Amino acid sequence: MVKRSALAIVMLFLFTGVARADEEPPAIHHAPRSTARLGEDLDLTASIDRADKVKRALLVYQSEGANGEVEFARSSDKDRPYVAVIPGAAVKPMLAYAIEVETTNGERVPVYATRAQPHPVTVLDTAEDAREGALLSRLGGRRSVVEAGGEYVSFGTSSGDVRKPDGTLDHRAVNDQYYRAEASYTYRLLGTISEFGMRAGVVRGTSLVPNEPDPDKYHVGLNYGAPRVRVRLVDWFHVEGELLISVTEVGFSTGGGGAIILGDAYGSKLTIGGEGIDVFGGRGYTRLDVVANRWLTVAPIVEVTTMPHAETAGVRLLGDLGLNLGAGFRVNARGGYQARSFDRGGPTLGGGLAYAF
Repeated sequence: MVKRSALAIVMLFLFTGVARADEEPPAIHHAPRSTARLGEDLDLTASIDRADKVKRALLVYQSEGANGEVEFARSSDKDRPYVAVIPGAAVKPMLAYAIEVETTNGERVPVYATRAQPHPVTVLDTAEDAREGALLSRLGGRRSVVEAGGEYVSFGTSSGDVRKPDGTLDHRAVNDQYYRAEASYTYRLLGTISEFGMRAGVVRGTSLVPNEPDPDKYHVGLNYGAPRVRVRLVDWFHVEGELLISVTEVGFSTGGGGAIILGDAYGSKLTIGGEGIDVFGGRGYTRLDVVANRWLTVAPIVEVTTMPHAETAGVRLLGDLGLNLGAGFRVNARGGYQARSFDRGGPTLGGGLAYAF
């Protein structure tokens, strides 16, 4: 009798254990993801207990204007039995997810987080966005720059023989000088296209125009506009191109320019460039910007130019000082000396004001 009672108790225990095991709900084992890359697919893996009771497992995600569901699929990797992928188009800021299973009887059961309280994921910028963000932060969030300035340039007195209409030569001497006033706008994209902009200005002066016997023609001038674009090849190497459209005292002229920028495009750098305009002349230059501190930038410049309308190239030795006033304002001052010959030359004086916003 005792033996029969003991056997009955064992059978009852086993039957109860099987029944309880059969009643256990399905469960998910999942290693949560805390970060993702903006715009890149996000893989999530899981393993399922009591898969026989699961019709399907669902990843429910919530994003910035892109909510949805993705079904877990079997994987050939034994360490990642089930995989679900949130598409890159949905990987945006404010991303969060939960996991649910749909049982064989049609019931939806949350097994990791819930729709009301999903698991948050920090979405990181791409490397390019991170670089742009760091650079924009360094610039104080100021993408646009407006600038106005000018300079007076004197080469002293230029002289030479000019052939008159009757074939005789006449010796002429002219005050070789000009002034320039210019305004510009720049927008900083800070990506592969680093920035683009437009400048416009006027030049007025006097020059000994080659082969021109009429002294009235020695008054030279230029009205110009110049769109430009700067491209980043790598962080320390940029190239810049410019189209010059101008009206001179002899009519419509076109030209162009370009430069390479070595170093920190918004810090210490070496710029090597040149430009030319039909009839009016051309120039080539090197400029070394040295950031002395957060307030002061010093820039020595060497320029060789035939502007304006000169037959002989002149050499200019210049220095620019830039002073950061804060709140986006910067003032510039320029001074230097230039000459077209060893015994004659003159000064440069100039300056400008810029505002970044």
